Amino acid sequence: MQDIIIEKPYQFVPPHRGTFLPSAILKLGIVPWYLRKYEGVVSHQLHGVDHLRESMRQGHGVLLAPNHCRYADPLVMAFLAKEAQVPMFAMASWHLFEQHWLQRWALRTMGAFSVYREGLDRQSLDTAVDILSNPKRPLVVFPEGTVFRTNDQLQPLLDGVAFMARTAAKRRAKDGGTGKVVIHPVAIKYIYHGELEKAINKTFDSIEKRLTWSGMKQATTLHRIHRITLAMLALKEIEYLGSAQLGTIVERQQRLVDHLLQPLEMEWLGKTLDETLIPRIKALRMKIVPELTTGELNEQERERRWTQLSQIYLAQQIASYPPDYLTSPTTDTRILETVERLEEDITDKAGIHGPLEVIIEVDEAIAVPTDRTPRGEEDPIMKQLRERLQSMLDRLAKKANPVH
Repeated sequence: MQDIIIEKPYQFVPPHRGTFLPSAILKLGIVPWYLRKYEGVVSHQLHGVDHLRESMRQGHGVLLAPNHCRYADPLVMAFLAKEAQVPMFAMASWHLFEQHWLQRWALRTMGAFSVYREGLDRQSLDTAVDILSNPKRPLVVFPEGTVFRTNDQLQPLLDGVAFMARTAAKRRAKDGGTGKVVIHPVAIKYIYHGELEKAINKTFDSIEKRLTWSGMKQATTLHRIHRITLAMLALKEIEYLGSAQLGTIVERQQRLVDHLLQPLEMEWLGKTLDETLIPRIKALRMKIVPELTTGELNEQERERRWTQLSQIYLAQQIASYPPDYLTSPTTDTRILETVERLEEDITDKAGIHGPLEVIIEVDEAIAVPTDRTPRGEEDPIMKQLRERLQSMLDRLAKKANPVH
């Protein structure tokens, strides 16, 4: 399990609000160098930048809402910032600020501030609303909430994006300002331009060696992925359910996820949740984690809670494999994503596979109203954001190289 839970009391990390340092870093080319070396991203395209420029010119509070498929996503947004000639603020998970002092400094310097995903973070929310209410720089928020490595398929969006945008819109209207609060959907699409089999064969060999398999090198790429995916699912079914299960992949995934989460939901929430995965995970972490940070739990209870957190993490891993993602016709980029996800789930780290080209496309603004969300209905803002993002991703997906 990756270090996404920090076992100490949360302290809000505010953004650096100056513009000299982030502007200087953008001009020095540090971000492109880092992306080439550590993420394999060697080139980029930008589209729709004028949509952002126009919103800034009109004095709107601008929330940029990109999809989130790779860890490189926050950094590639620097290409957009440089082209639009405006530094940006960004909301980022607190654990990223706790990895290394240099990373913490870099995140803050470039305008990032922390959000505590395991609790109600009023400081982070107030900071976001303040940025949108007093617009000088755009605010970047990833509405999927986490990295899924499914570039062409948008995951369920978190409603917090609409909440902070509506709150800021109400504040601006109350203050009598002329500008609005707007949301720009931003599609981020990666295209792989390398030799696929050469790039992933070492990863296949390493994974199959862990599984004590041999003689798989003659199988097709898709067959090797299918076998490894089934093996990982079956291993976890044996661990938690006692045996490998029958049924479709979707049925087996849901059965295992529910087996992992429902007992925890009954213990911590008093009921099972009829929600998509990420809200279920967030609700559980908000109950389990806070007392872990106090240092007051005995060792037995501390270990029990960490075991529960590892089960929650596993549920998220299981749900990160859409069964139809490699359905024909597929692309080399989808295959690469899936292999990287398999490697990361087994080793907690994926290799660097380049060269990648990133396309960043900014859509027209969605004006944020000040009225309340209709009770019992999907927020119209989130519906429009989701549909716009998926439409852009569907179109950009056609630029990848098909694999037959």
